[in-house]
Amino acid sequence: MKTNTKTNTNTTLETVYEEYNRYIYHLCLKLTRNKAEAEDLMQEVWVKVVRYESYVADVDHVKAWLTTICMNTFRDRYRKNVRRSKYMMNQPDTLDVPVLDLVPNNELSTEEVIEQDAIAQIVQDKIGKLDTIYRTTLVYFYVNQYSLVEIAELMNVSIGTVKSRLFRAKQRLKEMMMADQSSVEAIMPA
Repeated sequence: MKTNTKTNTNTTLETVYEEYNRYIYHLCLKLTRNKAEAEDLMQEVWVKVVRYESYVADVDHVKAWLTTICMNTFRDRYRKNVRRSKYMMNQPDTLDVPVLDLVPNNELSTEEVIEQDAIAQIVQDKIGKLDTIYRTTLVYFYVNQYSLVEIAELMNVSIGTVKSRLFRAKQRLKEMMMADQSSVEAIMPA
C-alpha cells in the first residue's frame, strides 16, 4: 500500500515538473538575468520541491506555491551572496596594510549601543501603554514573530481583523511617540 502512495507522489511530482518546468525556468531567468545562475536557481527550487513532496498533494495553487519557493530561494541566495561578498576581498600582492585592518567592523560604538537601548526603552514604554488588544497583536507579530494566520488562530479572529489591529496599533504607537517631546528628540535628534 505504501508503494502505491509513493508511486502516486512520484507521478504527482513528475506532473508538476512537466507542467511548471518552463515557467520556473523563465522566472529564475527573470530574477537572475543570467542563464547559468537561472539554471542553478532552478535546480535548487526543484530540490526543495522534492524535499517537500509530501505537501504537493495538499497544495491548492501549485503555481503560486512554486513561485513562493522560487522567490524565497532567490532571496536566500542573494542574502548569502551579499553576506559572503561583504567579507571577501581582492588583496593586491604588495599591500603594506594588515589583512585584518581591511575587514569591516560591524560592531556598534558604545554611544550607538546606549542610544539604541534608550530608544528601545522608550518604544517598550509606549507599547506598554497601548490597549491590551493592540499590545498583544504587536507582541505576537514583532516579538514572537507569529504569522498573521497564527495570530488569527491565537486570538480567535479573522486575518483581516489581525491586519487592521496591527495597522491601528502602529498608528497609535506613532501618535503616542510624536506626542511625547522626549520621544521625538530621542528618535529624531536635531
